[in-house]
Amino acid sequence: MSAGPPESAPLSPKNLPPKNQTPPNQYPYRLYHDTRDLTPFRKVVVRTPVRGVAEGVGGLVSGLLAARIRGTLAVEGGAPRLGKVAGRMPGKAAKAVHGAIFGSTDPDRLITLARSFPGWAGLCYLMAGLLAYSHGGHLRASELLQRGLSVRNDDDANRYAADYLPGVVIRVEVAERIEVPVLFSEEAVFLALSHSLRETGQAEAALAALAGLPPSLPLALARCSLAAALGRDADVVADTEGLLNADDLSAALLLVRARSLRKLGDYGPARAALQEVLRRRKTSLSLRNDARTDRALLLLDAGRKTLNPREWQRRKPAELETVKAIRKDAEMHELWDREYGRAEDG
Repeated sequence: MSAGPPESAPLSPKNLPPKNQTPPNQYPYRLYHDTRDLTPFRKVVVRTPVRGVAEGVGGLVSGLLAARIRGTLAVEGGAPRLGKVAGRMPGKAAKAVHGAIFGSTDPDRLITLARSFPGWAGLCYLMAGLLAYSHGGHLRASELLQRGLSVRNDDDANRYAADYLPGVVIRVEVAERIEVPVLFSEEAVFLALSHSLRETGQAEAALAALAGLPPSLPLALARCSLAAALGRDADVVADTEGLLNADDLSAALLLVRARSLRKLGDYGPARAALQEVLRRRKTSLSLRNDARTDRALLLLDAGRKTLNPREWQRRKPAELETVKAIRKDAEMHELWDREYGRAEDG
């Protein structure tokens, strides 16, 4: 599948809400229900929680699991050759911008072109922001993407983008350890902007940046992860009601739902959500392991709620040993996660 021209055209700032403003749920159907035949999304990537686990296996695998490699923007099918734009031979601006987008690893080159060709400035800032994002520079990416969204392009820049940018792929992190390759589109820009804002500590602005995008699983996962981080667990539960485990994105969203339900004390529905993650055997092993750990923590929470000290004394030794084993496993997992789970962010 590929994105159509409307998704590939340069963007306007109309969909970017003011900072610190929470977007309303404007869709009459669930956020995870995407009615489009064609979307800009590609297959989800679930990263391992331990950086460098594939060290020594090969440069390609190690590069995928470790920090981002500074390079040019990825393109499906390779970088396109510059030809006619809307039936006309490309001008000086088109040639310069084309070379900077597909042949440069430095966002500063696009920033310089934005100043040299004002009619192309919006497009140049956007592509510079996406390039900075692909290198892991979240603060600079957020600034450049917002600058690009605030500048209007001329017709030549819009036609160029529609002809030559549909194959550009941005790998966006929509939730912790969950990355989705997204073709150049409004979704690619706003999801990348939202992640950059989240990484720079602006969770409210990150959530607001997602308002107005078409409903999809990547959007739902990004929004619900942010809502959960902001303590809006009731909103997460409402937005994920009825969700089934059809793929890794929905499994990751079910994990977010289960954790919100656990915080709200709804242990039965939380357990059902975790069972749904484990039901599908093709679900990523990393997500299945997360579900098993969350299930153990859920049992511990339920035990703390229902057992007072006197009831503990009346428990059979075998039952006590089982609960102690679950608690030890959960504590070891949390210790492992603190020591190594966020190593890839370093």
